[in-house]
Parts: sequence; C-alpha cells; structure tokens
Amino acid sequence: MLKVVHHTCCGVDVHKTFIMATIVTTATHKGGAVYKTKRFSTFNDDLNRFKTWLIDHECFELCMKSTGKYWIPVYNLLEAEIKITLANPKYVKGIKGKKTDKKDSIWMADLHRHGLVPGSYIPPKRIRMLRDICRYRTKLVSNRSSEKNRVQNSLTMCNIALPRVLSDTFGKTAQRIIEYVLTCETFDPEHCKTLIDGRVKADPDEIIRSILGYHLTFDQVAKIRIANQHLNQVNECIEEVDNEITQLSKPFLNSIKLLATIPGITEASAIYIISEIGDNMDAFHSSKHLCSWSGLVPQNNESAGKKKSSKISRAGVYLKPLLVQCANAAIKTKKNPYFRDKYLAIKKRRGHKKALIAVCKMMLTCIYNMLKKNQEFSPSDWVTSNQSEEMKAKQEKRKIDSAITYLQRKGFAITQTETYQLLFSKSSGC
Repeated sequence: MLKVVHHTCCGVDVHKTFIMATIVTTATHKGGAVYKTKRFSTFNDDLNRFKTWLIDHECFELCMKSTGKYWIPVYNLLEAEIKITLANPKYVKGIKGKKTDKKDSIWMADLHRHGLVPGSYIPPKRIRMLRDICRYRTKLVSNRSSEKNRVQNSLTMCNIALPRVLSDTFGKTAQRIIEYVLTCETFDPEHCKTLIDGRVKADPDEIIRSILGYHLTFDQVAKIRIANQHLNQVNECIEEVDNEITQLSKPFLNSIKLLATIPGITEASAIYIISEIGDNMDAFHSSKHLCSWSGLVPQNNESAGKKKSSKISRAGVYLKPLLVQCANAAIKTKKNPYFRDKYLAIKKRRGHKKALIAVCKMMLTCIYNMLKKNQEFSPSDWVTSNQSEEMKAKQEKRKIDSAITYLQRKGFAITQTETYQLLFSKSSGC
C-alpha cells in the first residue's frame, strides 16, 4: 500500500486549446479516492474559472507535465496561490493503448497523490525573464553565423577566394572590396588596392589574385546583398538585446561579480550562467544534484548486473555548451592555472573530451559552493606556483623510486651517479 502524501491534489493534462483537470480527494473512512474531472479552455477567463474551481475544492497541490510552451499560461495564473509540480512527460506517461486525456489527468493525479512525481526546476520570475532574453540572444547569434556562412558560400560559388587571404571576411577591407566587386562594371586592380587598409598583413597582390577571374551571377549577387542586409539588422537586434540583458541583470550584480572571479568565466558568461541556474542554490540538494541537472555526470544504465552505456545525458542544452566554452578558456590561461593543471592530469588518462567535461563539472561545483556560501573563488586544494613546482619534483622522485624498485625486483643492480643518471647492470645471480 503506497503512502498518501497529498490528500487533495490535482492532475492537469495541458493542450494548446484546452486543459483536462482531475481533482483527487482521499476518503477518510476507507482510504479510497474520489475523483472530479473537468475540462477548461486555455483562454484567460476560463483559466481563472479553473483557479476558482481549485480553491473551492481546497486543492492547493497541482501536477502537470511540461508540454511545449502550453504549460506557461497556466503556471503564470496559478503560481501565486497554488503549489505547482511541473513534471517531465517521461515520468508521467500513461499506459500505451489505454490513453485518453481524461485518463492522463487521473494518472497524474494518482502519481502526485502518492508523491511519485519528481518536479522540474522552475526558477523565480526574475530569473525566468533573464533566461528568456539570454536564450533569445543565443538564437540571434546563431542566425548571424548562418548569414555569414551564406555570404561565404556565395563568394566561393562566384570564384572569389577572399576568405583564403583575409582572416575576417566581414572586416572593413573585405567588405569594401566585396562592395566594389558587386557594383563595378570593369574591375580595376589598382583601384582595388586603394581599398586595402594599411594594417592588413596580407600581400595586396595576393588579395588581387584571389579576386581576378571572378564569375558573378545574378542569383549570388542578390543573395549576398540580402544576406548582408539581414546581417546588419541582426547585429542591431543583438545590440538592443544586450541593453535589455544589462537592465535585467542589475539585481544579480553581486552574484555575477562573484562568479567572474573563477578563471575562464567573464561577467558576460556569469550572466548567462545565472540566467540558467539562478542565484539561490536552495533549489538543488547538493552540487552533485546541480551537475546531474546540467547533464555533466554519467547516466545510470544497468540491467542484470551489466552496465551499459554511461555517457553524459542530453540535459543542459544551453548551460553545457557555455560551460564548455568557459572550460576551454580556463585551461588555456596561465595566470590562474588551477583548472589547467586539473585538465592536464586527467587528459593523460582519459583524453581531451572527458577531461574537458570533468573541468566543466569542477567549475559548476565551484559555482554552487560560491553562491551557497557567498565566497569568492578559493578552492581548498589551491596551490601556488612554488608549491606546484615542489609537487612536480615529488612526483618525479616518486616515479624514479618506483622504477628503481621495479628494476631491483627483476635482479638489476642500480647505481645512482652525482648527475642523477641511473646506471644498472644485470646481477650474476639471474
């Protein structure tokens, strides 16, 4: 007999145009359950009637699955007065073949009644606003990269090899040359050389050579012009979004400056991290819980005593790539080599990719403890450069001693010279 956790609760199956809700109440005399199911539309007036219906039945515990974005309007209206458990659909999936909207809502109500539904992390409203605008900026940057790729593809199809000579196809010099090539009736190499900035390291003759013999077609010219116009518009949008992010991140300045003390994390990266996990770590049981939520730990996949694939999960689709970028920056810096030393030690045994994910997990663990304790970056196993050299010397001596012991076991006579060179010879007894 499963223990009843919530004596009165509601299961909601959310759709685009309607919701199906079931209130389950535990009967006190027999321990059974009484179900009341009702359907509501997703218009605000009907959602308010749904809220009144819950309050009238003294139901303040609700469980619904995260179906696309359709759960958000329901969550917005009920958040203030109803405790909502938002469930991943895989945890509340009904039995195949016997699945209807009404049965789904009853099934969710039963699961939640016995406390069997793990809730997803829903940050506070200010964090949700910051998260939404930061994710929008990520999409805009992706669109900008797509337009740049389209321009470069068109240049290749027009036999213009500027990207091979100039490091930045969208720099001032490259853009002036491309504009001239698209508009001129007859190409003049000498005039083209005057468009090259003096700071460009490439040879002017090499630049001209990469353009001569170009073959423009109407479709590619139109494509380059439209892509450049869209690129300028996207850049303007990104500037506006950056201003909005600056305004929304002001309440979290202390946490942002705190995270910026970690090697590899800038204030811009800290804003994105705060937008994903928030600044209050009470939502996570431990640093391990946060790392698991972010998809940085191996999955458990075991059956009949056999462990199957244990790759990291697909969770953290926004946070994980950001942490990988920060980890790449951290392992390259020599000013604060803490993560660099950790990375190099793991890379010898596990390779680059696994070592990088391990550094991401270390960084996220540091972030959790720093926000929890309101402390700057100062790990307990931090060593200075002098201490690091001493540790390396000790490790080297340990390796030599281990090699000497091994050779002695094999019957070799070891002699150590003043220059620390080992001379060994096979003993007569072997």
